[in-house]
Order: sequence, then structure tokens, then C-alpha cells
Amino acid sequence: MAKQRNHTFDFLCGICIIRMMCNHAISMCGLRNDKILGITWYELMSWTFFFMCFFFFKAGYFNKTKKASSNTDIKEEANNNATTTTKVYIIDRIKRLLVPYISWTIIGSSIYFGFILLFPYIHNSQMPSFSWDHLWKTSHAYGNGPVWFLMSFFTAYIVIHFIQKVRWIKWTIFLYPFISYWLYTIDSPLPLSLDNVFMGIFFFFLGRVWKVFMQWLGRTRTIIISSVLIILFIIGNIYFHGEYTMSTNTWDGNIWGIIINTTSILCGLAGLLMSLPLPRIPWINYIGEHSMVYFVSHYPMIYFMMLTYKAGYVDWKHNWAICIIMMIVLFIACSWLVPYVERVPWLSGRWKKSV
Repeated sequence: MAKQRNHTFDFLCGICIIRMMCNHAISMCGLRNDKILGITWYELMSWTFFFMCFFFFKAGYFNKTKKASSNTDIKEEANNNATTTTKVYIIDRIKRLLVPYISWTIIGSSIYFGFILLFPYIHNSQMPSFSWDHLWKTSHAYGNGPVWFLMSFFTAYIVIHFIQKVRWIKWTIFLYPFISYWLYTIDSPLPLSLDNVFMGIFFFFLGRVWKVFMQWLGRTRTIIISSVLIILFIIGNIYFHGEYTMSTNTWDGNIWGIIINTTSILCGLAGLLMSLPLPRIPWINYIGEHSMVYFVSHYPMIYFMMLTYKAGYVDWKHNWAICIIMMIVLFIACSWLVPYVERVPWLSGRWKKSV
């Protein structure tokens, strides 16, 4: 009998994608600080800042490490197969992450610069102009900024692959948040926005360790401890608030508040919902199951709509009606694209498995 799928992470992934797409549309329309029912979108986001970290946490939770059965096996792999295994692994990650990164960078940039060439009057000082150093300073592509995630995810996977080959290095991972914070204090100097990779690796191993800990605790104790962690996050976010923006490696607020609060909510939510577990919630879980398509395609669509409004002299800024229409169009269009994009490996990263 086939093992029944636990829909928790699909649900959480779907919520993350919905939150991200809404945030990008609302921000593009300049509505983050407009109040609705006494609260701004910015204030609401201060309680969900950890969602991008969740993707690294999820990757670690589900990561399967191949273990050798004896010291002889370890030596044999090290002497005979290590180079080949690493080469195959890196090629596989290039195909699954870097190829889509390049493809969607080209798509986003084509839309962005295509509109500027056709309608030069839409370009203003708030819109970045082309610069060659942009290509290596940041992985936020013109017209498709969110693809930074694919570059950082790829780099994290490669670093993790080598960390797993040298056991003692794993004990240094608890230092990575402090390295990330230090890089932030000196203006995040690493190329391609890779300063966030240290936090990505930290959350990856946090997910792996939490899974083992949950298995040791058992269902009842996991539910209790996870509930305590969620309460700890709520209290900590009120009294020791801090936000970590992964896309830019920005630390805003109390460093200990950021580390403890983010760790608490990631482990707490995952532990509680995995222990219940959740039923499949059709629309949200569908987005989670096909998150890659929504992730890489929504931002070029936002730019297409925004630049179309600008070209047509439509007053779209600070307009909730236009923003809501934009979000509806985004979710419908991305959902329609899912089967088509997933058939094209260089867009979706869905190649035949080699590792």
C-alpha cells in the first residue's frame, strides 16, 4: 500500500507563495503602508517575515543523506567515486536551478527592457537602468527580482554537499547566522547577493535536525513542544521583534530576537502541522505542489501589467481596485501556465532525475 502523502509542507509552501505574490503586487502598487481595518500590509508582513526561510528549512527536512554502511565503504567512496558523484550532483543542480535562473532572467529582462525600448517615456529615476556590474553584483534580475532565490538555493546546495563530506564542519553551522549578520554590517559584499546563503544553510540543517528530534519525541510531545515554540514566537515577536529579509540579507532589529523567533516559528509550525496532520486543501496545496511555476513567472507578469499601465498613462499607483485585479490575474495566469511550464525542463527545472 502506497504511503499517504502528508500535505503539511505543500500547504505551508502554498501559503508562502500566496503571501509572496500578494506582497509583490501590493508593494508594486505602493500600498504597503495603506491601512485596512486599522492595520497596514507592512505591519502584517512583520508577522510573516520568516516565510522565505521556510523553503530552506523544508529542503533540509526532506533531504536524504546517503550513508555508507562501514568505514571501508566510506574509504572506497572517497577513493573511487567521490569525484564522479560530486560532478553528477553539481550538473544535476545546475540543470534544476541555474538553468531556470538563466531562462527566467532572460524572460524578465526582455519584458523590462522591451517596454523601455518601445515606450521610452515610461522610464524614470525609480526604475533601474542597465548596468553591466548588475550581472555579478546581484542575482535580482531586471524584471524578475525573485529569481535570486534560485541562485542562492543552488549555492547553498553545493556548499551543503561539501559540508556533508567533512563531518567536523557541521559543528560550525550554528555560527552561520552571525557570519550572515556580520556580512550585513559591512553592506553584504558577496557577489550575486550570496550573503544570504549562510542563513539558508543554517535553516537547511535546522530542518534536518528538527525532523530527527520530532521522530525521537513522538507525536504527543511534538505537539506540546511545537505549541510552546509558537507561543514563544508570539511573545518574542512582540517584545524582541526583529525581521530577517532573506532576499537582501537584511537584519532589522534585535539579532537574538531574529534568530530565536525565526527558529521557534519554523520548528513550531512544522512540528504542529506535521503532527496533526492537515488534509489536502485544494487551491492552496496545488500552489504548494507547483510552487516553482508561481515563483518564477509571477514577477514578469507584474512588470508586464505595471509597464502596460504606465505606457497607457493609467493611474495605477495607490489604487486598491487595480491591485486586486492584478492579484486575481496573477493567480489565474500562473495556474493556467503550470502544465505548460512544467513540460519545459529549462523553465521548470523538472529534468529526469540523475541524482
